[in-house]
Amino acid sequence: MPYKERDIEKQYYTIGEVAAQFDVAPSLIRFWETEFDDLKPRKSKKGNRLYSPQDIEIFRTIYHLVKERGYTIPGARDIMKQRGPQLKEKVDVIHSLEKVRNFLVQLRKELDVAGKQQPGGGA
Repeated sequence: MPYKERDIEKQYYTIGEVAAQFDVAPSLIRFWETEFDDLKPRKSKKGNRLYSPQDIEIFRTIYHLVKERGYTIPGARDIMKQRGPQLKEKVDVIHSLEKVRNFLVQLRKELDVAGKQQPGGGA
């Protein structure tokens, strides 16, 4: 059986790491914690917030509703209560499609560069 390298995924992320991942201020994350009951990260003995991958998925859903879809906070809260699991699946699909699109755009750029570097290449 061949060796397959596993992706190592962290169990917990700091608020700074989550903020950098979504390009938002840590204060926004703390504010949304007070507004959304689903978003409750663990806290270390020092009181630092520790976000699990599940917490990040909840944050991704909130981010999608508020920042990308333009819902108000009460509107996003209502949508999350009504369509919890269905909404998460929909956001996961959107996130996966965005990754595929970004990969394809990057691939196209690399192919364009490679085509221009070859003699007689280019359109």
